[in-house]
Amino acid sequence: MQNKLMTAELKAFLISIGSVSIDPSLVPFALGSTAGPGAGTSSVFFRSGKRRVRLSINKDSPLSIENVGEDGTFSLFMEGEELVRGTLEPALAHCPEQAFITLCERCIFDCKYCPVPKLQGHVKSNKEVLDIVDDVFRTGNLKAISLTSGVENSVQGEVDRVLKLLPALKKYNVPIGVSVYPTEGCSKQFYEAGVSEVKYNVETMDPGIFKQVCGDLSLAYILKKLEEAVGIFGKNRVFSNFIIGLGESDSAVRDGVETLAKLGVIPILRPINPHPLRAGACFAERPSRERLLKLAKMEKAILVKYGLNSGLAKTMCLRCTGCDLVPFVDL
Repeated sequence: MQNKLMTAELKAFLISIGSVSIDPSLVPFALGSTAGPGAGTSSVFFRSGKRRVRLSINKDSPLSIENVGEDGTFSLFMEGEELVRGTLEPALAHCPEQAFITLCERCIFDCKYCPVPKLQGHVKSNKEVLDIVDDVFRTGNLKAISLTSGVENSVQGEVDRVLKLLPALKKYNVPIGVSVYPTEGCSKQFYEAGVSEVKYNVETMDPGIFKQVCGDLSLAYILKKLEEAVGIFGKNRVFSNFIIGLGESDSAVRDGVETLAKLGVIPILRPINPHPLRAGACFAERPSRERLLKLAKMEKAILVKYGLNSGLAKTMCLRCTGCDLVPFVDL
């Protein structure tokens, strides 16, 4: 096979499947997720050229990864047909080249697509967080620090948790990104403490779906805090996860992306990852390759209209690119 690099179309196809089977001997490359809809799953990062894709490990997946060369080359196969060659990237802390850390793996909110409230995982101490950052730093590959969190007791408690950590993280001299549920004044506090970028997630921009799946939260409040954050951090430094596959229409996605972009916020169109612990709790369907490509191209055109560029991100999901089709990077 000619050694072709991953195209945007192929990445969209891989994301639409979302999983891969892999030989147990390659398990050292795998890592677990503790945040959001993908919590409780293990995954690998496959890179080909400038594109990277993150796939959860599933022995029944139609995709498979095999080692095809002693030089560290791996191939992705679809039911025995080789699709592309590339490399597997190690990720000590959630994704390559970052210490991307979930501080609290619990949540008092009950978003219907998210397994975190059911899993009720670990809450890391400050020492554990700093040890993880140190581990990544010692590899020589630390290019960013990203902090996210569920909500153990209160949203203010999670903001305070981040603020207490920031002074010890500045010594690494890399960009710092923070993704939490926002509180009054938190953007200014984060900025003054040295944070480079923030991500406050709308989850969905369809008000009816938001009320159904995230009824304990307020979409209007999140939008207000996103707008405030842009006034503090500036364009291209404020992001928001926008889940695709909760039953929203393409026109609702377009309107939602335009609303966010008009505020100066870059949406991250995140394919839903249906979780067994949430089976039947709400509509959740992995979007098709065709839909992913269509929406990503639509988003890029809107970002251009408002002078935004997701390729400039320094931290978090847009720096990683593994889970999404990212305008200005993938297409």
